[in-house]
Amino acid sequence: MIRRPPRSTLDRSSAASDVYKRQVINMSNILIIKHGSLGDISQASGAIQDISENHKNDQIHLLTTKPFIDLFKKNPFIHNVILDKRLPRFNLIYLYFLMREIKKHNFSKVFDLQNSSRTNFYKNILFPKAGKEIWSSSTTTLPEGKNKSDFDKNSVLERFEYQLKDSGLSTLNTLRPDFNWAATDISEIKNFYKITKYILLFPFCSPHLTIKKWPYYNKLIDLISNKYGEEYKVITAPGPTEISEAKNINALALLDNGRALDISQLTALIKDSSFVVANDTGPAHIAAHVGAKGLTLFGKHTTAYKVSIERENFKPIEVTDLKNLSAERVFERLSNSLT
Repeated sequence: MIRRPPRSTLDRSSAASDVYKRQVINMSNILIIKHGSLGDISQASGAIQDISENHKNDQIHLLTTKPFIDLFKKNPFIHNVILDKRLPRFNLIYLYFLMREIKKHNFSKVFDLQNSSRTNFYKNILFPKAGKEIWSSSTTTLPEGKNKSDFDKNSVLERFEYQLKDSGLSTLNTLRPDFNWAATDISEIKNFYKITKYILLFPFCSPHLTIKKWPYYNKLIDLISNKYGEEYKVITAPGPTEISEAKNINALALLDNGRALDISQLTALIKDSSFVVANDTGPAHIAAHVGAKGLTLFGKHTTAYKVSIERENFKPIEVTDLKNLSAERVFERLSNSLT
């Protein structure tokens, strides 16, 4: 004889099933667009968290590019990652399949955190007449009386916050991005290089942005070695195209079996450092948003305010010409922070 569960148990099971069905029915798919670059990705972490926490009963999808696919799969606030190869717009076959992939999710809301001409092009295909209720971007949420060029003079994080607030979201994290979720265990790499306390330098920059490059890293290394000796190792972590250039820097270049560290490994290395000195590049933004102590060096190319990089532990030095910023001045700021 099969015993029937008590009625109260059946009622609870049925009620739970009904709640689940209602949740599934009411669940929406939300799309976030963020293509890159590395610094932009770390900056957007707070906005992504706020979008997710304002849509706790929904599925959060993210459209991004190949370098960040595996990284975003680790993000606790994203359920699904969609690849955008960003092929030329006249590649109609690729565009057709990308739009079909996006449309199949029947997104009820899109948060465009890239705010580029490309993503505006996507809007004109997917939601040509939509306002901020459907497509949230810096254009659809533009403050009354301001044009986009004026609005873009605000800092990156302030623009994100305005965009999300104007889209009806509460923003507890947008102005305080936390990129610690991206870090992974690098104990094997640290053990291999025998590093514990270390000062981390990022003397590199994109070949077309040499205006960002401070020229006195080797002089800074001499000053560090003269004062601290073996107390701190001075290291760097070159990217895939920077390994050869790293040979010109008198610091230990960390690699993983001859390859550049991936983003998660790099994040962990930055997070655990004693101090970071960097040009205004992606690693500097990671340092700012994992709570690392350090400095980033700015010439006339932009300002620390504009790129939202200054944090409690991570500070800028801003000068008109980086060639006039002495190694002694940078070392003084570094040594004062380490004491």
